[in-house]
Amino acid sequence: MLAAAVGAVALYPISGCGLFGDEEDKAQPPAPDPLAPLLAEALSLAGQHEAAIAAFPVLAGRLAPVAEAHREHAAALFKVIKAPRPTPSTSPDASASPSAPAGDAKSTLAALRSAEQKGQKSAAQACQSAPADRAALLGSIAAARATHLEVVR
Repeated sequence: MLAAAVGAVALYPISGCGLFGDEEDKAQPPAPDPLAPLLAEALSLAGQHEAAIAAFPVLAGRLAPVAEAHREHAAALFKVIKAPRPTPSTSPDASASPSAPAGDAKSTLAALRSAEQKGQKSAAQACQSAPADRAALLGSIAAARATHLEVVR
């Protein structure tokens, strides 16, 4: 009986040392994926283009393909990041939509051009520091955003 008590007391101090898997519960959550900002940016750019189309339907022929490209980039980034895609009912921003562009069509195109320039720059920077398995996608996104600059000119 004394041996059993000593054995139980001897095991007590090591129960919190991780030998029995109890430390897994205390593990830190994984760091956010470095591509998460690019994903958010792709969704934002798509929303900005869609808001511009809603405000200025005459621009739909030019801007709809760009908005679609941004949605496709977001889908590819969701896949690479392996993040669940938000649904309209679960997304915290489900009720939020990009505000209508201020001004006329010309100023709206200028604002879109500025957003595309920032987006192209961030995608190019991410491409340069990304591992090879992600660099091709990021290079493609950066190149597409560069072409978008001509569309919104």
